[in-house]
Amino acid sequence: MTTTAPTTVRKPRSQSQWSIVWAQFKRNPLARVGLTLLALLYLMAIFAGFLAPYGLAEYSTTDRISWAPPTSIHWRDQQGHFVGPYVYGLKRDIDMTTFRDKYVEDKSVTCPVKFFQTHPGVEGRTYRFLGFIPSSLKLFSVDPPCKLYLWGSDSYGRDQFSRVMYGSQISLSIGIIASVLTVLFGLIMGGIAGYFRGVADNVIMRLVEVLSAIPELFLLITLRALFPLNADPILVFYLVIGILSFIGWGGLARIVRGQILSVRELDYVQAATALGASDSRIIGKHLLPSTATYIIIFLSLAIPGFILSESGLSFIGIGIVEPYASWGSLLGVAQAGGFESIDARPWTLIPGVFIVLAVLGWQFVGDGLRDAFDPRRRR
Repeated sequence: MTTTAPTTVRKPRSQSQWSIVWAQFKRNPLARVGLTLLALLYLMAIFAGFLAPYGLAEYSTTDRISWAPPTSIHWRDQQGHFVGPYVYGLKRDIDMTTFRDKYVEDKSVTCPVKFFQTHPGVEGRTYRFLGFIPSSLKLFSVDPPCKLYLWGSDSYGRDQFSRVMYGSQISLSIGIIASVLTVLFGLIMGGIAGYFRGVADNVIMRLVEVLSAIPELFLLITLRALFPLNADPILVFYLVIGILSFIGWGGLARIVRGQILSVRELDYVQAATALGASDSRIIGKHLLPSTATYIIIFLSLAIPGFILSESGLSFIGIGIVEPYASWGSLLGVAQAGGFESIDARPWTLIPGVFIVLAVLGWQFVGDGLRDAFDPRRRR
């Protein structure tokens, strides 16, 4: 008589809502592309000081090279032998057909491209990694008198590549900070309006209606015009964040209010009220968590909007001011040259490419999260 070993039945593994959402998110190819793109952009912002060969406002007062084209990097000497990356010096010349200044390579001056070199004592080269670690280490650089302009220079001879790297810190951080403040303010105001109702609800909702009745761009420009254009650059940075947060919380507060009005009548909320739970505990533990799904999607879709708003303000000259730079203010340099920038200085349009990439990345992520949280769209 033969006996068979008992078979073990595997119990199906239970999955939390967040694990299901993450699994659905990973199945969306555009969401993965957006997440990868954002990861690269924010890594670029974190390591901006390391990646940028020059300081944010660094330029030479003795040999200022205005509107220099991108520098050509050579790998072989004039005899064809491989010698590693190096650049030639630049000398100014005149294009006799357009009568514009142009720069040609001075092959009598060669400078090797150096990697992982520190620049102690050089003004503008020192930065603070992660905001508190002082360093002057650069990924690549060249020694004077040569210049290394990967994406050309501006009218003051400042390296466009370095300024785009540093500008990413402003443009990308403003979007996140302004969105977080908007969410906090919207949750508080919407929670108060939906839970207490009465006078508080009427006052808050009337304020939301006033904000929504004024065109957003007009409100942005008006609020910024209340402060001097030559204010301290740090103050302007926080001012722009505050203005963006102030104009963005109304729509979120209205949605949060509607959700709380419906959730507060459910049995578990009524039970907590009967047990004597405080208002702050009911709002914080039972009502606001029900809005988590909407808040996450709102954040992912609001951040690109704030990036575009800040870029628009800086583009027209009332946003981030010198010596700081954002992608919008750098793109404003192209506006100064008109159509000549597109023809003779196309590298001035590069900041606009990064604005588009950041907005697309957040849009892809936001769409992926919206589909992942929606059971009707799950795959």
